[in-house]
Amino acid sequence: MALFIGVDIGGTKVLATAVSRSGRVLRTALRTTPGRRVEASLVEDALTEAVQEIAGIRRISAIGIAAAGFVDAQGERVRFAPHLPWRDEGVRARLAERWSAPVVLDNDANCAARAEVVYGAVGDAENALVITLGTGIGGAVVLESTVHRGYNGMAGEFGHMQVVPDGRGCECGGAGCWEQYCSGNALVRFVRERGGGDQLTGPMITEAAEAGDPLALEAFASVGTWLGVGVANLVAAFDPEIVVIGGGLSAAGDLLLEPARSALRTSLVGADHRTVPPVVRAALGPEAGAIGAADLARQRFRTAGTRARARRQAARGTARRR
Repeated sequence: MALFIGVDIGGTKVLATAVSRSGRVLRTALRTTPGRRVEASLVEDALTEAVQEIAGIRRISAIGIAAAGFVDAQGERVRFAPHLPWRDEGVRARLAERWSAPVVLDNDANCAARAEVVYGAVGDAENALVITLGTGIGGAVVLESTVHRGYNGMAGEFGHMQVVPDGRGCECGGAGCWEQYCSGNALVRFVRERGGGDQLTGPMITEAAEAGDPLALEAFASVGTWLGVGVANLVAAFDPEIVVIGGGLSAAGDLLLEPARSALRTSLVGADHRTVPPVVRAALGPEAGAIGAADLARQRFRTAGTRARARRQAARGTARRR
């Protein structure tokens, strides 16, 4: 049985999965991301440990990497990663050599969108936006049921749209980026700045909000409102059929999505004269990026195998005619 592995590498964690043909996660391995101010090799060590745990002694058919960064149009290099140490790194070839297996590379939100198109919440919609909320914000544009990567391969980097001129500084080097007001980091910062405690984490704040804690609910109202404002701008630009919200923060469900839906309707130009797209939670949860990466690896590997077989058949046919 062929083994296809998807690896999602973000600002805080590395998640590796073995994924079936139907998109079912068979096994997972988790590692902590070493950080963005370390040697790139340390990040790749964490990736390798997770992949080896999944594979064991089995031969790997292909590996897909979902990277939280700007991946070039050729799927070879991570040009820039705000929360990782990769700066114009030839990640795909380096990991393929290290692992002695075929490797494909794409942006993490693109991979999550691919998974939600094939197996998840996008469903029959041909045009969609997928937004992932974790350490920061990732995004993807789905046009005619295909993830649109753009000229440079970097379409969908919504998290670094400036929404507040001269606003909060961002890891990307800019200021006032959307993800500074709408992300897991933004949620935690909101609570800590209001005396909630320096040890609080996103899951802890979600649990507190579900229990009715006023400060946690206020934090979700703020982040959710910023989500709706940003989505309104994207809907005005792309006019999608559906907006899918994924990433770790989406686990909060309607605590996040209800203020987002309200802000979307309030902020969207002409909302009373158009169909406002539904804003729904991603179906595949935090594993969507890894599932999409594995699916990308499966499709690329099979396509390459099909082409190779076609070339061999053509060569045999030419030889026979001679």
